[in-house]
Amino acid sequence: MRPVISSARVWAEMVKLSHSIFALPFALMAAFLAGRNIEGRGWPYWGQLGLIVICMVSARSVAMTFNRIVDAEIDARNPRTARRPLPAGRLTRSVAWAMLGLSAVTFGIGCLGFYVFFHNTWPILLSGPVLVFLCGYSFTKRFTKWSHYFLGMALALSPLGAWLAIHPTTVGLPVVLLMVGVTCWVAGFDIIYACQDIDVDRRDGLYSLPSRLGPAPSLWIARGSHLLAIVCLAALGFAADLGLIYAIGVVIAAILLIVENSLVRPGHYSKVNLAFFTINGIVSVVLGILAVTDMVLTLPTNVA
Repeated sequence: MRPVISSARVWAEMVKLSHSIFALPFALMAAFLAGRNIEGRGWPYWGQLGLIVICMVSARSVAMTFNRIVDAEIDARNPRTARRPLPAGRLTRSVAWAMLGLSAVTFGIGCLGFYVFFHNTWPILLSGPVLVFLCGYSFTKRFTKWSHYFLGMALALSPLGAWLAIHPTTVGLPVVLLMVGVTCWVAGFDIIYACQDIDVDRRDGLYSLPSRLGPAPSLWIARGSHLLAIVCLAALGFAADLGLIYAIGVVIAAILLIVENSLVRPGHYSKVNLAFFTINGIVSVVLGILAVTDMVLTLPTNVA
């Protein structure tokens, strides 16, 4: 039993389960936006929210585990990543594949739950294509410098999936704005993160904006992406008729992204982890909490 628990802990470390916090708030934002269309209620059922959390965490676990498996040899040649569980030998490939399979099954069960309990077929019908896309991202760095935006699109599937799971007939401009905003936000911070590996990526023939264009132009693209993300999030407030509390969240997110981009300059990457992990975690949590709070407080008085 102890070896199993130990392997599970190492796997959780490898896939960074705590980093689910990046995309989960946006999935919940979409769920509450879609839930406003549920007649006589105005917000999602608790069961729907629980299934969204299960699907979100398990899908991300599939993607991260697959990425670590296919990149194990690349990670072994990179001093920054050589101590990750697979290249360091603390986790075997067989265990990693087993955890990937378990995560995929969990995701499928969560998607099936929407059909069984809420008579919604969209999640289970799209479950396979979603996992294929999420895993496919891992190969993009081998042929395109725009791989950062594929990662952004992968995370942007979470709000789309959540909206389809709650109220598929009302998918429209708000979810498009949210998806574009998430895509640009993620791509921007992934470009910043990739600056650490410029020399390794060039040596191994991998593609990233910093390794192909250089750090200075890439960081400006990251700034432009974050600007577009804020524009989309602000536009979402108008398109979805959100209020002041949400607007405050967008302003806080904008300030935090300005701080994030000011922390990293060409040749100075010591604060990348602060910019990547801490600030972006705060951005997603604060924006998610304030958006949901805004929607809950503005529920019509005639809904339960």
